[in-house]
Amino acid sequence: MGFDRDIIGQDFGPFEHTFDAKQAALYALGIGATERDLSLLLETRGPKVVPTYSVVVVHEALMTALQKLGGNLLTLVHGGQKCVQHRPFEPGETLSTTARVSALYDKTKGALAFYETKTVDASSTLVCETEWQIFYRGEGGFGGERGPEAPDYTPPDREPDHVVAMPTASTQALLYRLNGDLNPIHSDPAIAEKAGFSAPILHGLCTFGHSALAATNSLAGGDPDRLKSIEGRFSKPVFPGETIVTELFEMGDGEAFYRTRVEDRVVITLGRVVVR
Repeated sequence: MGFDRDIIGQDFGPFEHTFDAKQAALYALGIGATERDLSLLLETRGPKVVPTYSVVVVHEALMTALQKLGGNLLTLVHGGQKCVQHRPFEPGETLSTTARVSALYDKTKGALAFYETKTVDASSTLVCETEWQIFYRGEGGFGGERGPEAPDYTPPDREPDHVVAMPTASTQALLYRLNGDLNPIHSDPAIAEKAGFSAPILHGLCTFGHSALAATNSLAGGDPDRLKSIEGRFSKPVFPGETIVTELFEMGDGEAFYRTRVEDRVVITLGRVVVR
């Protein structure tokens, strides 16, 4: 299936999303929250919501834009993610999201699509924005622009200021999928094997969420309301049961670069986080 490039720049939506304290806590558990993170888990304390919950809020809008663009969905790989939070989420509120394909680049051996979402509350106040980079293997060569180079958020050549190790459970992907991402590559061994993996892999956004929680606890005193933005590139898969290690390098003015690894395997590169 080819791409419908005529839809680039069009808005799709709005799509509504309402969530409660239980859903917020379920997401927090999916990204590695423990008994040390009760402000994320107890309704008596809010709960507060990690800003990367935005990927759940915008899921329906994103999937609509993705289907409108076309392309062979069997070839796509999640290449990178960015989440920007303008104000904290409040459990119980109803949010509205629009999505668009903002760009499609020809990488010769593949195609790279950029998807953007904007989410507002009932008063039309901007709450969060996301950017998704989706790579379509083997779908390039259509003569489009190659696109700009990625920003260089490579950590400096020194020891990190913070190192956060977060063990994952063997059931981590089965827990995270309850937030709405039901792709069987993360749950069904037979499907994962057909995709070339020895076992189901962890959702890239689950790994991303672990890094966001690590950044929240290291840079923002455990307060997710202070996390303004986080982004990174997915480089290698993670398997449930492995330990996710996030290394953070403070750069000044609330900015930090990070990389995420499993043992000596770097799984998120070009990571950047900004705290208030």
